[in-house]
Amino acid sequence: MTEATRVLITGANGFIGSAVTRLVLQQGYHVTTLIEPGTDTRNLEGLEVDKVPGDLRDPAAVETAMAGCDGVFHVAALYRFWAPDARLFYEVNVDGTRNVLSAARRAGVRKVVYTGTVGTIGVEGAGEVPSTETSYPELSHLFGSYKRSKYVAEHEVLRAAAEGCPVSIVMPTFPLGPGDRGPTPTGRLVVDYLNGRIPGYVDTVLNTVHVDDVARGHLLAFEKGAQGRSYILGGENLTLEKLLAELSSLTGLRRPDLKVPRSLSLAAAWVSDHVEGGLLHRHPSVPLEAARMSTTRMAFDDSRAREELGYVPRPAVEALEASARWFLTEGFVREKRRSMVRWTGQQPID
Repeated sequence: MTEATRVLITGANGFIGSAVTRLVLQQGYHVTTLIEPGTDTRNLEGLEVDKVPGDLRDPAAVETAMAGCDGVFHVAALYRFWAPDARLFYEVNVDGTRNVLSAARRAGVRKVVYTGTVGTIGVEGAGEVPSTETSYPELSHLFGSYKRSKYVAEHEVLRAAAEGCPVSIVMPTFPLGPGDRGPTPTGRLVVDYLNGRIPGYVDTVLNTVHVDDVARGHLLAFEKGAQGRSYILGGENLTLEKLLAELSSLTGLRRPDLKVPRSLSLAAAWVSDHVEGGLLHRHPSVPLEAARMSTTRMAFDDSRAREELGYVPRPAVEALEASARWFLTEGFVREKRRSMVRWTGQQPID
């Protein structure tokens, strides 16, 4: 690809998408973005991109945005653990992906990078052995509509690759860092910790990675990824206890010392899901899918991306630091808790 390459980035105003956008702009690419009307575009402020309004579910809008593009980063997805209507996950994550792949093939683009998820990968040995791209899941372990819809979408991508579409798959683990305005379920963990809303921890493992490293992995897959090949974009496997300890060390805030049994966490989530979500039709305080994920040890091995793409992530503590700094400076933390922070990271909080 040359400096004159024009790429379409879906979800460019989102967490991972904006990191990808910043990086490819730095590399001299021209960027077109498909922006859903009414969505938050603050992550794109100051960036020179062409903004095309449209919904991923609208084939015509996708084709319009794709016009003149040499490559595509399909980052957009509905990433959350609950919605009033589960069909929305399939409309966005599956139908939207089909629209992107169809438009890409008609436009004759030279490369597509599809952002999948490690949620569609099987957990080896109850999470004791890091999983790889060839660790296939038990379907019963695909908890909730987000994972299931992404599993279906991934097979649409593999089908397109088998039919000749030049597409590679990247699978981020649990990214942290600036720009997580949602915040995503991953970033919510850091926000809740900073606000003192995590009374205890469960015995689990999370693979933590800086969002800018995930963006670098996208670019490497765009430049070097094999057709139909998938790549885990990970960082460092941390127990939740260790992750909270690192946040405590960075901020000076007390870490929870109560170890919560898995059964208790799942029971609380079941009540929240059925009462708040089912009866009151509002977002559950503790979505059952989130609880199931948080009580599953999810360790990953990203050797394939390191060896085939040259992917090299930074230490997880740097991702935690960047995330905590950003949430503190962007007003996600209550003033009382903010005043309690005694920052020990590399840079002070303003």
